[in-house]
Amino acid sequence: MQPLEKIPLVKRGDDLSKLILKSAKKQNIEINDNDILVIAQSIVSKSENNIINLNQVKPSEKALEISKKINKDSKIVEVILQQTEEIIRLEHVLISKTRHGFICANAGVDSSNIESNFVTVLPENPDASARAIRRGIQKKTDSNIAVIISDSWGRPFRLGAVGFAIGVAGIKSTIDLQGREDAYGNKLETTMISPPDSIAAAASLVMGESDERVPAVLVKNAPYEPGEGSIQELLRKEDEDLFR
Repeated sequence: MQPLEKIPLVKRGDDLSKLILKSAKKQNIEINDNDILVIAQSIVSKSENNIINLNQVKPSEKALEISKKINKDSKIVEVILQQTEEIIRLEHVLISKTRHGFICANAGVDSSNIESNFVTVLPENPDASARAIRRGIQKKTDSNIAVIISDSWGRPFRLGAVGFAIGVAGIKSTIDLQGREDAYGNKLETTMISPPDSIAAAASLVMGESDERVPAVLVKNAPYEPGEGSIQELLRKEDEDLFR
């Protein structure tokens, strides 16, 4: 994995494909066929102006009530509610289902890696964002690559946040191993893997939590299947969800 550390602080309207290519050139990093770019959600949101000025937010009664329960700024809670399709859990933290179908803490609203009194919200269409970045990179390099937009989330039954894919382009979202044989000749019946999530999790170790320093990682030689995947393919249907 090769961290792209020479990317400047991203602003609204910045062309991420150009910034990534400039960073790679400064670090003498070549982008080749079958490479995978993992890009932090925060810089995608900034470039697309998915930023909220908390000074312009007026908390609703519901936001004020929830903010007392979870001890969180009522303005941030209001933004979370605006990004929420359904509240899944409300204890010491707000777990919600976003408009994209993601289930995560605070609907992906994040106050880190941005100026005070501002928060980022998730891209409107992360798959489309990934496709746009991929097109920009391929146009300049003529390399057939994949792009993953990642965000750092907690997990319901384990401690520690890891990277999750929230948008993909040029990579199949899942690989179904059903029917293949294991090392002992047994046929697999239900095994399905998600290369985008696995790669995003690995890349998060290089990015760290301060992803303005390493907002993108170039991954080489990772096993995956090229294709037109969609993040929606990774979302478990509600009637198959045993824990909600």
